Amino acid sequence: MASSESLKRNWSIDDFEIGRPLGKGKFGRVYLARESKSKYIVALKVIFKEQIEKYRLQHQLKREMAIQTSLRHPHVLRLYGWFHDAERIFLILEYAHGGELYGELRRSGHLSEEQAATGRLKIADFGWSVQSKNKRHTMCGTLDYLAPEMVENKAHDYAVDNWTLGILCYEFLYGSPPFEADSQADTFRRIMKIDLTFPSTPNVSDEAKDLITQLLVKDSAKRLSLDKILKHPWIILNADPNGTCHK
Repeated sequence: MASSESLKRNWSIDDFEIGRPLGKGKFGRVYLARESKSKYIVALKVIFKEQIEKYRLQHQLKREMAIQTSLRHPHVLRLYGWFHDAERIFLILEYAHGGELYGELRRSGHLSEEQAATGRLKIADFGWSVQSKNKRHTMCGTLDYLAPEMVENKAHDYAVDNWTLGILCYEFLYGSPPFEADSQADTFRRIMKIDLTFPSTPNVSDEAKDLITQLLVKDSAKRLSLDKILKHPWIILNADPNGTCHK
């Protein structure tokens, strides 16, 4: 299934035994599936062509598929192949046994500091990815994660990823993003002011708060670099270099 030979096959839905649903989104659903001959377990992502055409996402989907097919990395979900029929597009994806990260976050309310720093994550959605070193000008993504330069529609680069790491760390540890508000305008206002507060519960270490504070900086040039993130005391204290989760 995962060999280069298998990727050249003309797949169809008849090649798979479809199991339980793993999740659903705006444009389709994901199912647990098994390739009939090899018995290889995969996740089958079903996307409705009507929705893709309605929202004019054909180019974005092609880009996502091209990026995910070309990447080979232990923290990137593999895209083994794809096929389509009159109404649907099917993506044959690596099955991640742990499920979606946000499912775990919803179940537990928040993650421990060890889990937040070391969990084995696999990137699965490349819908907004770009293969470019140039600054970008489009604003996209969940509002709670937007960096100040994106809120202001200014050019932005890789430094938005460092901001996002700060947002993720906060949400992992506290169970909700730091600038959450009742309206889009209030969310944007809190982001621009860096209206950052740390609740008393759950009890989070000063080291974790320090890392988050150094990442959620309005001036993108002053955000902690990736190299310094990896050397930060909170990461050194909690991160397992082998990427395994602490129980």
